[in-house]
Amino acid sequence: MSEKIAIVGSGLIGRSWAVLFARGGYRVVLYDVKEELMTQAMEVIEAQLQSLHQSNLLLGREPAECFSRVTTSTSLSSAVEGALLLQECVPEDVELKRKVFSELDTLVSDTTILSSSTSCIVPSKFTESLSHRSNCIVSHPVNPPHYCPAVEIIPAPWTTDLVKDKTINIMKQIGMKPVVAKKECDGFILNRLQYAVLQESWRLVEDGVCDPQDIDTVMTGGLGLRWSFIGPFETIHLNAPGGVTDYAERYSEGIVRVSKQFGEPRHMSGETLEKVREYVEKDVPMDKHKDNLRWRDGVLKQLAVFKQSIPDKP
Repeated sequence: MSEKIAIVGSGLIGRSWAVLFARGGYRVVLYDVKEELMTQAMEVIEAQLQSLHQSNLLLGREPAECFSRVTTSTSLSSAVEGALLLQECVPEDVELKRKVFSELDTLVSDTTILSSSTSCIVPSKFTESLSHRSNCIVSHPVNPPHYCPAVEIIPAPWTTDLVKDKTINIMKQIGMKPVVAKKECDGFILNRLQYAVLQESWRLVEDGVCDPQDIDTVMTGGLGLRWSFIGPFETIHLNAPGGVTDYAERYSEGIVRVSKQFGEPRHMSGETLEKVREYVEKDVPMDKHKDNLRWRDGVLKQLAVFKQSIPDKP
């Protein structure tokens, strides 16, 4: 019998985790407080498994086989009993996470990994007082996780190397690409990079340098195309004849000069917010928000399929 994964919370991220762990061959127990929430979640999970299978993204498994591994429970103690790993997926509120992890601490075995899906709260903020704190870690996925394989692994200061290594191996087994932080950092890695881009985008619009649509075009028609298969460091390595050292020698002073002009962070409010809102709602009106989410996920699925066909570097 395959090992068990418990998922606490049946919302968007919890459902995606269920798909990923089932795809990886694990038994999954999905927990939530209301049966109707899990009924809805199971319908979505079954549909996502079918969609992944149609695109050859189910790691060679059959959707019915994977779906049969997923069960639900309204009993938290029953859901976590005997679990190899527990994946918490409750809302992004530190007090709520402290409450949930304190309850889980009384229910799990000494070997269960307690993993949180938090996107920016460092694990020491909600695990310090737990008796099983050395088993606690963050595994933050990118939305939607079943098409975006990167997952940030953030150990607490007291997380054991064994727990960290086990978590990394589990993530690899289910088709994810772990990125491991060497220490806690507010916002982690992904969001710090995302926030840097968002802040400079905001400044450029607020200071009248360009319009919001120009920012999106620079990404979709420029930077984003390269960054979807090589990151910023590989990009600069290939953009100079002598590689990254050559690039640094050529452009470092200019980069530092421009970076000094960034100034203090800008609040996302006021006239600039209204300008950005008008732009995005013209192309993506709120009454078609869900339709555009489905369109985005469909494009991400096509990109995931395409990236499977990219040949290895020479």
